[in-house]
Amino acid sequence: MCGRFSQTQSPDAIAAAFQLSAIPDLAPRYNIAPTQAVSVVTMSQRSGNRVHHVKRWGLIPRWAKDAAIGARLINARAETVAEKSAFRDAFQRRRCLVVADGFYEWLRTGDRGTQQPFYLHLRDRQPFAFAGLWERWRDPAIAEPRFSCTILTTTPNALMAPIHNRMPVILPPSAYDPWLDPTLDAPEALTPLLRPYEADEMEAYPVSTHVNNARNDSPACLAPLTSEVLNPETE
Repeated sequence: MCGRFSQTQSPDAIAAAFQLSAIPDLAPRYNIAPTQAVSVVTMSQRSGNRVHHVKRWGLIPRWAKDAAIGARLINARAETVAEKSAFRDAFQRRRCLVVADGFYEWLRTGDRGTQQPFYLHLRDRQPFAFAGLWERWRDPAIAEPRFSCTILTTTPNALMAPIHNRMPVILPPSAYDPWLDPTLDAPEALTPLLRPYEADEMEAYPVSTHVNNARNDSPACLAPLTSEVLNPETE
């Protein structure tokens, strides 16, 4: 799964990486947690341009009776996303890029359930996109709709496998346009994009349990515990 991630790049860097016409108003985030606001990029159906938005992490399906379900739908499995009622419609019509530059996962280290957090990122430290879906939900109690999103996950690559049995889908830039294209809705055209990212283009290192508390949102979350960096070349 993907339960925490970071986005610490500058607004100019994000605009350049995602070919945005406007510079987004962003502050660095070091420990983004479910139900919080996240940065996403969609494609405008009118202009065909990429647009930056902020949406709540945890997808609320249109048929939901209340927003609480969103806390349980922070991730969608790539293998079943085209079939599940919570995600099927969004998968066909409302796909997005979730902006990030790293994510956390926890490795179980002992019989007592001790877990060691790891931080994973691209070796070049550039921003990247998780494959995401977004939804618009009408809250009966208020006039304004709520916008939410989820992050797709897949099987782990060689770097991730020793840490966890799932990883978020990281899309290469070449996949941005087809993933965002609202006219592309055939599962057989989309599911090949949802594969594990190349392991030799990523690195991982252990961090402190400071990141376990979602209230902690500072550079300390990213601080390495040791000088050891994991990548396929050191496995």
